[in-house]
Amino acid sequence: MSEKSSHEQLLDTYAKLAVRTGLNLQSGQQLVITAPLDAVALVRRITEHAYKAGASLVTTVYADDETTLARYQHAPEDAFDVAPAWLFNGMAEAFRGGAARLAIAGENPALLAGQDPDKLSRANKARSMAYRPALELITGFAINWCVIAAATPAWARSVFPGIPGAEAMDRLWRAIFTCTKADLPDPVAAWERHNDDLRRRTEFLNRRRYRALKYAGPGTDLMLGLAEEHNWKGGGGKALNGVFCNANIPTEEVFTAPHKDMVEGVVRSSKPLSYQGSLIDGIRVRFERGKIVEMTAEKGQDAFRSLIDTDEGAARLGEVALVPHSSPISRSGLIFNNTLFDENAASHIAVGQSYTENIRDGSTRSREELAALGANSSLVHVDWMIGSGDLDVDGILADGTSEPLMRKGEWAI
Repeated sequence: MSEKSSHEQLLDTYAKLAVRTGLNLQSGQQLVITAPLDAVALVRRITEHAYKAGASLVTTVYADDETTLARYQHAPEDAFDVAPAWLFNGMAEAFRGGAARLAIAGENPALLAGQDPDKLSRANKARSMAYRPALELITGFAINWCVIAAATPAWARSVFPGIPGAEAMDRLWRAIFTCTKADLPDPVAAWERHNDDLRRRTEFLNRRRYRALKYAGPGTDLMLGLAEEHNWKGGGGKALNGVFCNANIPTEEVFTAPHKDMVEGVVRSSKPLSYQGSLIDGIRVRFERGKIVEMTAEKGQDAFRSLIDTDEGAARLGEVALVPHSSPISRSGLIFNNTLFDENAASHIAVGQSYTENIRDGSTRSREELAALGANSSLVHVDWMIGSGDLDVDGILADGTSEPLMRKGEWAI
């Protein structure tokens, strides 16, 4: 078997895995895909497998890094308060009508480095406001959805700097196939076993009913309260439309909802964050009563500031996730500069919107009820990594006693 045919077979397996295991696409269901233009070969294979699974219609919206950059270089000043609400409203309408959602990541992590931070802030806020109707359906797990990735030239260069383009692409694709289990003899069975492992973790955590998590490590001394009636999740789950799906491929996390008003202390990031074309690194923040009150970053500080200034909830936490330092993605030794992968190499937190599935019976509760329980509300939801081989995490019980959860980044339970 030639190297090329091997890659083509793996790409086909990966596409099938996205449709069958990631989305679990149902016969008669529509599918909405968003993807970078460089991912067209993968999109074509996914589309083929979607129709084989019985999809009634597959619609793909492509993004192109060069045209995105052209906006910041040449658009008039007042163009950065505009977002395609018509497009996002259409997506929300598709989701309300039962369509599944597949997002393919692969954009240039540093595409907008050096661009005017005010333009970035305004454009990101306008986009977040326009995307809110669709985001609420996703964070509410109303539909089966999945996020995967495709290797692209710019992304490959950022992961493997100094390596020739073709070799960098090959290395990145091989890393993607390995981290997503697409290169195993039976990827579907491997994902079933993996989901079982993550489910056992969530069952343990839900039985313990911790009221808070205590983090200690280099640059980190954080007490993170958990929302009342919080619910730990991990791996695949059933959406409100009754379809069992895996929202992230890959995934190594178990996650729940922090209490938006009960986070105190300091924390620093352990890996770079790629956000809307900006690479942010060396983040250090201090929380008081749940809100970020001090922030610095060694790189991309303006971009991070614009993120947490999006709205009131953007400076508070909407997710906390635990990931062992020995996860396969961490063992790869790669910094992917892509949140889908880097968040599954390290424990992380997310500023912004909470997932309603992380509150018991969250889908049946009003916004006011969710807020009273501690769930956060925001136009954004952005994960950033704080875990490492030097991080300890304790679970704090209702009576104040402490139990070790993680030691040196590994599970202690």
